[in-house]
Parts: sequence; structure tokens; C-alpha cells
Amino acid sequence: MTDNVVPLFKEPDPEQPATPAVPPLTVAPEPATKPRPVRVFVRTGRAVVGAVKHERTRQAGRLTVRHGSYVIGGTRIVARRAWDGRTGARYERLLRAAEAAGNYEAAGEWEERLHRFRTERHKRRMDLLTAPEKLVKGAAYGAGGSIGVLIAIGIALAIANKDVTDVITPLMALVELIRLLVTLITILWGPLVAVGPWLALAGVWAVGRQRSAAPQWALPAGQRSSDAGAPITPSIVVTALRDLGIATLRKAIKDMGDAGAAMLGPIRIAGCGVEVDVTLPSGVETAEIQGRRKKLAENLNRHGHEVFITIPEAARTVRLWIADSGALDEPIGPSPLVTDETISADYIKGKAPWGQDLRGDAAELSVYQRHLLITGKSNQGKTAAIRSLALWLALDRRVEFRIADLKGIGDWGMYDGIATVLIQGPTDDHVVEATEMVEAVVAEMERRIQAPPGTKFTPLICLVDEAQIAFMSPAIGDDKRPYGGTKATSRYFQAVRKIHNQGRAVDVLMWQGTQDPTNENLPKLVREGAHTRISLVLGTESQARMALGDNAVEGGAAPHMLRQGLDKGTVVVASDGIKIPAGQSSITVRTHYIDTETATAIAERAKALRDGVTTLHVIDQGEDRDALADIFGVLGDAPRVLTADVLKRLSALSEKAYGAWTPGDLKQVLEEVGAGPYKSDGRMVVGRERVARALANRNSEDSTSAEA
Repeated sequence: MTDNVVPLFKEPDPEQPATPAVPPLTVAPEPATKPRPVRVFVRTGRAVVGAVKHERTRQAGRLTVRHGSYVIGGTRIVARRAWDGRTGARYERLLRAAEAAGNYEAAGEWEERLHRFRTERHKRRMDLLTAPEKLVKGAAYGAGGSIGVLIAIGIALAIANKDVTDVITPLMALVELIRLLVTLITILWGPLVAVGPWLALAGVWAVGRQRSAAPQWALPAGQRSSDAGAPITPSIVVTALRDLGIATLRKAIKDMGDAGAAMLGPIRIAGCGVEVDVTLPSGVETAEIQGRRKKLAENLNRHGHEVFITIPEAARTVRLWIADSGALDEPIGPSPLVTDETISADYIKGKAPWGQDLRGDAAELSVYQRHLLITGKSNQGKTAAIRSLALWLALDRRVEFRIADLKGIGDWGMYDGIATVLIQGPTDDHVVEATEMVEAVVAEMERRIQAPPGTKFTPLICLVDEAQIAFMSPAIGDDKRPYGGTKATSRYFQAVRKIHNQGRAVDVLMWQGTQDPTNENLPKLVREGAHTRISLVLGTESQARMALGDNAVEGGAAPHMLRQGLDKGTVVVASDGIKIPAGQSSITVRTHYIDTETATAIAERAKALRDGVTTLHVIDQGEDRDALADIFGVLGDAPRVLTADVLKRLSALSEKAYGAWTPGDLKQVLEEVGAGPYKSDGRMVVGRERVARALANRNSEDSTSAEA
């Protein structure tokens, strides 16, 4: 068998020379393997981590924590019940809570109960001093009486049985009963001592289980409760403030004898929520609380948009408004403009029914001699919010509108027949027309300023929606001046600034709506010229400061905290034209939404109040004009129009041609063709029929001359 073995390796022959070694190929060194102990440690660690993260391990952990918490929590509850029963702690706790809530009547009642409890407790303790003597006497009397009764029973038994020994039979029966009880106690004492602690443990466990005295994450899924929407109480507010993560505030609350209740004012019902003033302890700034608004809302079991923080007049105080859970997601009712067809408007004394504040109260805005600016992100209800104001104001027939809608999708189409000028479109040509419209308003303003003192003027609203398109337009006029931009040469910018500077004195007002404000599309001088500043949801705090001003934002205004898409139509307003709670610089309003179809119906009511307004859709600044044709055009369908209104409409039609016209110029032109103005109800008017007849006669004369 050994002859068949073939060696796998040939032994080298010592007599033969060694074969030259072939140079080995260069091979990259293999990575060094980890030592065995390290590999074992890594594998063990992974196994431990996997075991810890396993669902069964988690369930076991939750089970252990849950039942351990039942025991600890039950012990705490039983101990607290015993402490409350033996001391006045419960009364003191309820007394502090009543004081913190401002319910001083209830506080007085609890104080009286506490006094009565202490008096009765003192009486019981004094009775304990004489209790031993009374106990001994009572025991002696009881023992003597009992023995006497037993002997009497024994005598009765002895007589009945004719056996004298029965006299002590009842007494010996009592002795035997006592011996039996002692024997039973001796037998049961050991087991009772062994089982007693476990029974006590089971008792406190049952109490803890009944009260769910365990962390929410450790409880079974069916028993986990949610505190979302729970009523706001002083303890909840103090706890929420304590857990904000402000060390100074937490320490101050801990050191307070009343556990922080003294910081709180009365919790007042305010609309669909509650309101409470919090006086912060020394060393805590109001800005620190404002900066943690979202965390405070979560501590109060609310969403971030359901808690608003403002700064009242009192120093070192913040005012919390906490909505009922889900209340702000419910729509508000329809606008009074929709539900009440008899509603009227008054530019001077009236207020527009605009919406509701967070408390559910009606929010009404005065527009009298106030320039207006509204801004926000796209598709958040900006046009609807400003249009609802304009719809109300259109019901005052004295108010003239000149409107440029640089979006141009028909949002303002219902003003055809109300506005004297209506421009709709997003192109540079429309920006040019809008700019010339604003410049014509400036000319009207300057004419009014130069009028004799005491002259009364009808209100004129110059409204530009999507004004950022005008500011960003690259269009340049024939005079090389840009229409857009923010420089001193910008025609639109300068025209708006002039109206802001002097317009309100003669009831010429500028209303603008813009998107996503920046220094380029909404210059600082323009936004600060508005008296009423309104903002929908914005992206950043810096934009909020642009929209509303630094004072409003530092006072708690936070349009950047609104929810895009969910808070459509919700605006933050900084204006003296709306009622703002004392000490606050702004107010949040949920505006009524009026759709385009309903807005058109309201506009028809406004048209019925007016005398056939002719709306111009293009501003023509050319100098070669047919005065008689233009006069007939601006008269519209009205049988007669006041000469002042005719001049105003002609000026809007062409500022260069008619801006300097006076009533005398108008009278001269009309009298030359036999259509001079005349008085109606004591006021000078221009008759449409007369102008039409004069225009027809002139056209027939022109045609006759042409034939000749």
C-alpha cells in the first residue's frame, strides 16, 4: 500500500543547484483582520443591541416599567390621601388654586374650611390627653358590668339546672373563647406577617393601576389617553412655562411658595379660547417666551397656530391667547355683505364688516383717510381680502375708484361700471397704463390741494393689485425714465410716494396689494407710507417686519407663523382703523371670503346706487383729442352728470388734455355747440341728450362739407 502513495510536495534534491527564484508578483496587501477578541466583542455588542431593540424586549420593558410605576404611583397616591386626610394640605392647595384663578370668593370659602378643620383637629388632639384615663375607666366599668351579667346568667342557669356549679359556666365560656382566640391568633400570626406586605403591595398596585399611574408610553395602547384639547387650568399653564427650557424661569417657579401661581392673572374666556396674562419673574425676558411659542403650544397640548403671544402694556408681562383645540380650523360665517342686502357704507363714519378676530368678535375696519397695504404669499386670499373692503366701500356712491389689476385674470371685472378706470393685465403695457393712472391721480390730488380752503372733495381710491409687477417692470418711457424700480427716477414709485405724502388731506388714498415683499418689489418708503398694513402668511420674520413694521413684530405680530394653505384669509393687521386690544400693536383677523360670483352680485347693488359710471379701460395721454366726443363718452348712460364729475372723468381719460380744465372751459366748449350746462336741483349738470344732439349735428355738417 505504501508503494502507491504519491507525495504531494517534492523534497528538494540537495545535489542539484537551486533553480533561480522567479520574482514574485506585486500584490496589494490584504487588509489586516481584526483580532479575534475584537470580533467577538463587536458581534456580542450587535447581538445585545438587536436584543434590546427587539419588540419582545420592548414589550417586556414596558410591562416592567408599567407595573413598577403602578406600585410607586399607588404608594404615592395612598400616602398623599393619608397626608391630605391628616393635615390641611388639601385645603391649602385648593386655596392657592382659587387665588391663582382670581376666584376670591371660592378662596375665602376654602380658607374658612381650613380654619374649621384646624379647630376640630386641635380639639381631637386635646381629647387624646384625657383618653387614657377615660379608656381605663371605661374598661373597668365594662369588665365589671360584663362579669356581673355573666354571673347573673350563671345564677339563672344554676337555678334552672339545680346545679350550683352552673353559676360560673358563662364566665368559663368567656374564658374559653378568649383562649380560643389567642390560639387562633398564635396560629395565624406568622402567615399574616408573611402575607401582609404582599397584600399591601397588591393594594397600592391596584390603586396605581386604577389611576393609570404610569408613563403614557408604558401603558397599553387602549389605555393611553391624549390631553389634546384639555381645558386650560393654572397648573397646566405654569407647568408649560416651567418646561420651556428657560433655566431662570424654571428655578424661579421652583422657589415660589405657591408653585408659580402668583405669575398668572385670571384666566378669561376670550371667544373660541382663553386668555391669561403672565407676569414673568425677574431675569426672564418676554422675547424668550415669544421665541419658544411652538414649544409652549405643545406643552399646553395645542398646535403651534392655536397659541398667540402678545405684549401688553404692563412691564415684563406676556399675554397668552390659547384657542380651543381645533376651533381655528372651523370656517367663520358669511360676510354681512352677503347676508344683508340692505347694508350700506359710509366712507367717513362707517367701518367695513371684514371678518372675526380670534376671540370670535366682529372685526371692522375703518378706511377713512388711511392708505392701505396688504401683502403675503401667493394664493393665500390677498385679493379676496382687499376686494371685500372695496366691495363694502363701493356701496358709498360718493367714492370713486380707479383700479389697476396687474394680475389680469378677472378678479376685479365686476368693477366695470363702478370704477372710472379699470386696467387688467400683467404686461409691461399694462404697467405703463397703471403708472399713468396713478400719475393722473397725483394730478387730481394737486388740483384739490390748490382749491380754495374749505372745499369738500369726494373720496378717490387708487387701487393697484399685484403692485410688485409695477415695481419690477423694466419698461422705460420716451423720456428715458423707468416706469418701475425703486430709484428717484421711477415714475410709479414717485407717483405713489406723492400720494402717500399729501393724498389723505384731500381724501385721495392709495391701496396696494403685493406678494412676497422684498426691498426690490416693495421699497421701504412705500411700505412705511401706508397707515393700514396687512399681512397674510409670510415665509420669514424679516418679511413680517417689512409688511407690518418692527414695532408690530416685536409686540407679537407673527404672520410668518401662520400655516400656508391652511390659514387662507387669515391676516395680521397693524392699524388704528381697527379695534386692537389695549397694549397690543396688532390683531389677527379671519376675513370673510366672498367668491367672484357673489362679489359680482354685490357690485350690481353698488352700480344701482350710481349714475351710470363709464369705465375707461385704457389711459390715453395723447394731446390730439375730440373734446365733444370725449365729453359724450364720459357721460355714459346717465341722462345728466354733474359738471364736476364730468371734469373728473375727463381728467382720468387724458390728464394732459383735460387735467387743467376748469368748469369755465367745459362750459365754453359745450356752449359753442349749443349744449351748455344747466341747473338741475340747484346744481350744474351736463345733459346727455343735448351733447348727443350737438354731436349728431356736427357730424351731419361735417358730412355735408365733405360732399361739397
